[in-house]
Amino acid sequence: MKGLIALSKKEAHRVEVMEQVVLGRIGLKMASQLLDLSYRQSRRIKTRYSALGIAGLCHGNRGKQSANAMDPAVRSRILSLHEDRYSGLNDSHFTELLAQREGIGVSRESVRRILRSAGKGPKRKRRPPKHRSRRPRKPTPGIMAQWDGSPHRWFGPNHPPVCLMAAVDDADGKLLGALFIAAESSEGYLRLLAMMLRRHGVCLSIYHDRHSSLVRNDDHWSREEQLQGYQYPTHVGRVLEELGVASIPANSPQAKGRIERKFGVLQDRMIEDMRLEGIVGVQAANRWIEETYIARHNAKFGKEPSGEGSAFRKISARQIHHIVCFAYEATVGNDNCVRLGGLLIDIPKGKGGVSYAKKRVLVRQHLDGTWSVWLGDEKIGSHNATEFKEPVRSWKSRNGEAAGKRGETMQVYVSSKPAPRTKGHFPVAVKGTD
Repeated sequence: MKGLIALSKKEAHRVEVMEQVVLGRIGLKMASQLLDLSYRQSRRIKTRYSALGIAGLCHGNRGKQSANAMDPAVRSRILSLHEDRYSGLNDSHFTELLAQREGIGVSRESVRRILRSAGKGPKRKRRPPKHRSRRPRKPTPGIMAQWDGSPHRWFGPNHPPVCLMAAVDDADGKLLGALFIAAESSEGYLRLLAMMLRRHGVCLSIYHDRHSSLVRNDDHWSREEQLQGYQYPTHVGRVLEELGVASIPANSPQAKGRIERKFGVLQDRMIEDMRLEGIVGVQAANRWIEETYIARHNAKFGKEPSGEGSAFRKISARQIHHIVCFAYEATVGNDNCVRLGGLLIDIPKGKGGVSYAKKRVLVRQHLDGTWSVWLGDEKIGSHNATEFKEPVRSWKSRNGEAAGKRGETMQVYVSSKPAPRTKGHFPVAVKGTD
């Protein structure tokens, strides 16, 4: 054989040993020990070396195309599909869709090699990890959920950003619920909570960040709060208390890393899935998520929990409607009306013509927009649905001056964009929730 022959380190070692055998310096028995081969295999190698020289020790398939090599036409089609229809996908997602939609069954590693050899880099660069202590997963589903919101251009660069609200179970990493809403807000968390309750039930605890919809971030304590020893919760916090769910705020994004990483997966895959399905718009996307995507995602990414059973507690649809809502404390006026800014709710007379004037009541706005008025466990009034307005915490003094001036301050709640009275919505509601 003429020309250069490239040898591996193993083959070069065999040449040196066989050369010593041919020169008569060592026998085949010693050679088999040096090569870690049987005596019969060493004799075959000596025969090939004596007949062909160094070329006889090279692998017989060297220079030949592998029997398992990919058809060049398939390789070209994979590159063409990646440049055209599937340009925004990562390697794993692209491999799955090649099998599902195009009938091309190749491994992820093959796809990776094809794309890298063609100069196509990965979708995301992986940063070197920082050292953090890992928190073990909870053993059983329902012990802890993690939730958060992720604002992003979920429907593509030509559409405005919206927020995906999502919750995962800490034990198995499965999506408990997900939905799109305009922005991360109290309404978004309440709708996500209602979805979780409807699909799974009540969990024992929820791990979350310190968003103002979930945690009081102000340091103001009214006199009433100081006397009772705790601040009034937010709307979502009150609902969690009423459900008996422990609210656990995290001190860093990494502490709730499971929901943070879940959003990375969702941004990586859901955007492309919706594009391929032709889904644009919040309502269509929310239907698709609940009917199709959650089950598909959990089948792919769900993990087997270490424990058995479930800690979820069942809850009825009627209880969900009653508890998961905005709620405000108010006083019934002398004319038996409840006033929440521009909203007036007439309270009909009770049994035997009883008046509810001067009674402290709880006014609830449910997730369908309707209102109900409660005196203890008795429903005494209702009102038709009105538009939701996200409330923002504010303070004022009892003598009407701004907070911080003389006079005792009290907690009030002002909508972010107060609506005129003619629209029938309140700009102010007092006490108890954000």
